[in-house]
Amino acid sequence: MPLLAVHNLKKSFVTRTLFENVSFEVNEGDHIGFVGVNGCGKSTLFRILLGLESADEGNISVSGGTRIGSMEQSVAVSDLSLYDYTLEVFSELMRIESELDRIANEINRSGGADEKLLNKQHDLYEKYYAMDGATYRARTQSMLLGLGFSEAELKKSISLFSGGQRNKAQLARLLLSGANLLLLDEPTNHLDISAIEWLEGFLCSYRGAFIIVSHDRYFLDKVTTSTIELKDRRIYRSLGNYSRHMELRSSARDLELRRYLRTQKEIKRIEGIVEQQRRWGQAHNFITAASKQKQADRLKETLVEPERDSASIHFRFKAKETGGNDVLVAKGLEKAFDGKRIFSGVDMLVKKGEKVFLLGANGCGKTTLLNIIAGKLRPSGGGFYLGAHIESAYYEQITNFDPNNTVLREVWDKYYTTISHKDICNALAAFLFRGDDVNKPLGTLSGGELARVQLLKLMLTKANLLLLDEPTNHLDIPSREALESALEEYDGTMLIVTHDRYLVNRLADRVLVLGDDGIEEYIGGYDDYREALAETKQQVKERTVSKNALDYREKKQQQSAINRARGELERCEKAIAEKEAEIEALNRETVLAASDYKKAEDLSQKISALQSELNTLYDRWADAEARIGECLGE
Repeated sequence: MPLLAVHNLKKSFVTRTLFENVSFEVNEGDHIGFVGVNGCGKSTLFRILLGLESADEGNISVSGGTRIGSMEQSVAVSDLSLYDYTLEVFSELMRIESELDRIANEINRSGGADEKLLNKQHDLYEKYYAMDGATYRARTQSMLLGLGFSEAELKKSISLFSGGQRNKAQLARLLLSGANLLLLDEPTNHLDISAIEWLEGFLCSYRGAFIIVSHDRYFLDKVTTSTIELKDRRIYRSLGNYSRHMELRSSARDLELRRYLRTQKEIKRIEGIVEQQRRWGQAHNFITAASKQKQADRLKETLVEPERDSASIHFRFKAKETGGNDVLVAKGLEKAFDGKRIFSGVDMLVKKGEKVFLLGANGCGKTTLLNIIAGKLRPSGGGFYLGAHIESAYYEQITNFDPNNTVLREVWDKYYTTISHKDICNALAAFLFRGDDVNKPLGTLSGGELARVQLLKLMLTKANLLLLDEPTNHLDIPSREALESALEEYDGTMLIVTHDRYLVNRLADRVLVLGDDGIEEYIGGYDDYREALAETKQQVKERTVSKNALDYREKKQQQSAINRARGELERCEKAIAEKEAEIEALNRETVLAASDYKKAEDLSQKISALQSELNTLYDRWADAEARIGECLGE
């Protein structure tokens, strides 16, 4: 039985139908990507699945064993630390711990003779370990560190974090919740690349099912095994990740178009017969005409226009001057705020026509570096210069618009003296503003649509150096593809900060990684960077082994020490197993002898003595383990 089944859902708002006849199932272990343009109804469908909103038609069936998990809309203001806030998801385990402490105190006060208390304690321990109670605190810490929080931040009050960081905390709670069906809406928002890669590893090995709404194609390709697309009010589902889905959809569109054209041709042929029979005017001709008309009407009822391929209008964005070969030169750049160093030792050379991407962890200073190059901030040390005849244009994530301006007016007022009306309309179409879209007031646009307007204006400046800070944020997949096509054909130079690995792979000539001590350079796209990084780590490992190589006598002495420590380790492990078995047997005997106070007390003393011996063995085991680690240089 599926975890969740959706049957013929329909949802409309006023005169607009978001979707209709939506049906699909989610089975155990399904890893589903959910894609579609902004505003098509993905989030609304999620809200319906969660019971937060009702559908106009259709129904949803949820199996009895399904536990659905999703992120809350907001984090309640709280004085709890980040760690304690995340631990709240394990409230049942913490309740059991409190109850076990209470029972243990009662058993001590009663002298261990209360059989009812002992049985309850035993049952609670079994439940606690069945729920992985022994590891939940370690799992919580590992989850938070994997998502990019530091050790120090675990103790920081959740109320002091930014909205993006609170969303990461919510994501941690969701992933730890024990739900077997996760509904994830843009889970990579606010994550840097290292945290996204950690999340990819977690989701790839996740045994439960999930549905992920995302515009991150690289991420979808990594973690999903099937894809649902919501387009033109309908659902299209494919077996495979996003890239495979698009291949299959392309083939399906061709088949749908051929079927549509054949049906249209058949309707036209039948209606020709109807017209002919009516012209003949005999009684039996009218009967034939009526019969044929019904046939044509039935075909019309089945006729569904295939989805339109979002083929973009090509418009070439050109830089007005080529400029010198050295576009951007930086030497020893550094920046500090209030005495705190953000970065230092940044050396950079960007050549004419290069598409260079700047990567790095959140907070490493990528946007600050762009602001310095754009002239919005002064460096604390070092310097930079732009080459001869280089004019830069800077795309920032914060925008200012007149909300009453239409899309067309916003662009036309700035460029009407240099660009024709036709070319402006073509440029708008290349950025997916077509037909009536150009007359929309800016105040009614989504964040993604506003970003497209800003990016278009930037490219129409004809600047020969574009500085772009997260240009694909807020953009859906068609908008990202339109931007990529425009940037691909742009003949100027680009320096781009992004977490969009798909964009990096498609466009990058070089990748620059900003760290504490400057910049590391890698040739090619993101996958090339990761491959080079892996090779570098292997080379460093080999050099380290070579550098620390010992002569024959030292190696022999080292191996002898390792062998002694391993022997001690094995003896301790064997003794520990024996002691634990003895303690377990005595625990069982204690439960059976609960009514015999003297015997129970004797057994308790024996258990205490054995526990003391066991603790000593654990210390010896840890010491042997440490000695092996020292010998191996770990």
